[in-house]
Amino acid sequence: MLAGGLTVFARDGYSRGSIDVIAAEAQVSTRTIYNHFADKAGLFRAVIQDSATRVAAAQLEIVDRYLRKVTDLEADLVEFGIAWRTPMPDYAEHSSLVRQVNAEAGHIPQEAIDAWQETGPIAVRRALADRLAALAEDGLLRVSDPMLAALHFSLLISGANPSYLGARMTPEEITHAVTTGVHAFLNGYGR
Repeated sequence: MLAGGLTVFARDGYSRGSIDVIAAEAQVSTRTIYNHFADKAGLFRAVIQDSATRVAAAQLEIVDRYLRKVTDLEADLVEFGIAWRTPMPDYAEHSSLVRQVNAEAGHIPQEAIDAWQETGPIAVRRALADRLAALAEDGLLRVSDPMLAALHFSLLISGANPSYLGARMTPEEITHAVTTGVHAFLNGYGR
């Protein structure tokens, strides 16, 4: 049911995604969905939390792999940023779902959006904030608010992403965006 919900909500959005279509996609009855989730809002919340949990786990692994031991601050941040910004093909439906959420935020129950944010983006930002705070403790950065620094880092390495138009950044565009973003980040937060 969660996989069917993800497929339909990622394709059709929250407003247009119907329980009937989701039931058909999941090969279950609508009654089964209502018995498990009570209503469309409950199903959507479960879908977005499940998807965000899986994506966050992959992103947390990238944070750990690249920032566990930093030896060359700028080079390591660039390497991390490129890995973090490179699209993850296994999570294409989640990316589509996020685009739908951004487009329809006013029509989606706030509880679902809050649950998604806490499960996914905020959990990942906290992990990045912890790593940036550790780098500050090591004397490599000046960070008074690690969560804000993590947000700044994320925004700076995103570059001018044309993905909202359906386009994908090339590897060269990602490298350029991350390299210039890390440089700007270090101008603000570096020692």
